[in-house]
Amino acid sequence: MAGRALTVVQLLPALEGGGVERGTLEVAAELVRRGHRALVISAGGRLTEALRAAGAEHIAWPIGAKSPAALRWVRPLRALLHREGVDILHARSRLPAWIGWLAWRGMDPRTRPRLVTTVHGLYRVNAYSAVMTRGERVIAVSEAARDYLVAGYRVAPERIRVIPRGVDRGEWPYGYRPPPEWLARWRAGPAPPAGARVLTLPGRLTRLKGHEDFLDLLVRLQDAGHAVHGLIVGGTEGRRARYAAALARAARARGLDGAVTFLGHRADVREIYAVSDLVLSLSRRPESFGRTVLEALSLGVPVAGYDHGGVGEILARVYPAGRVPAGDLAALAATVGTLLRAPPPVPREHPYTLGRMLADTLDLYVQSAPGGAHA
Repeated sequence: MAGRALTVVQLLPALEGGGVERGTLEVAAELVRRGHRALVISAGGRLTEALRAAGAEHIAWPIGAKSPAALRWVRPLRALLHREGVDILHARSRLPAWIGWLAWRGMDPRTRPRLVTTVHGLYRVNAYSAVMTRGERVIAVSEAARDYLVAGYRVAPERIRVIPRGVDRGEWPYGYRPPPEWLARWRAGPAPPAGARVLTLPGRLTRLKGHEDFLDLLVRLQDAGHAVHGLIVGGTEGRRARYAAALARAARARGLDGAVTFLGHRADVREIYAVSDLVLSLSRRPESFGRTVLEALSLGVPVAGYDHGGVGEILARVYPAGRVPAGDLAALAATVGTLLRAPPPVPREHPYTLGRMLADTLDLYVQSAPGGAHA
């Protein structure tokens, strides 16, 4: 590595398993690989050990707890930024961003870190969410996110850097097939009936992810003579258990007993995608990116999704046959029916790679760092 080493702090609520968390881990690991120092401040979670194994440091502060008490971390954070000589403070979520911004604002402008924010979600335009626009540099994870920043907050385009998320093609290889031992466990457990075409809807169990549309799609496909089975992948812990129970009742009310399986949180989503005939993305609100769409396409698995936000962007560039007007259930059923009968092949190559995302992110850090460090 040429130039001096940087110290970079990333802020986020927790390290459980979503796209923001995985991206944080990937950036931290790349920083360490290039000889920089990576610190992550969060409440911790499933990915904490992987973060530490990559050589990054984790500081367990609950800076994402939605309570006024979270503000007590402003002064400790300011002290840490000063003590550790932090070059870049990177906030990835709104409440941690408020804590980070308040700590950063109280420091000497001549010596404080450079403040970077990433807009991972197309939040409602309001004063609370506006903190994500206060970075000296603002990363947008898609063109849709950039347009949202310019139209909703009047952020100057020159402050925005579009860096789409990326996937590791080694982890998500084209044409991947699960190993025999996994297939044996799958067939002995939750595997759909033999002969059924498998449709998978991954994502958090919330009303915005389009689960009701998914159930209606299954009914329409059955009525059209398709033998289909739906897989719903997403954690059902805590407050989501009630919604999961309501979805199960909705499935029964639609006559879908035996035609849909709730898998809960899974660590083997790659294998589940690989045994699926089609992966769906049906979020009712436009999403800023659409990592699950990209993961499935990277494996060569066809995807159908609502044509808005980041999902629409990915499909337009990689698999336009899967685009569906948002909320149009008739068009959704028609598109999925076509893809089940004769799916166009998914291209082997696409531009959304992890290597490009990491290179662009670290380039932004280096350009932004005090003194213009060079990696």
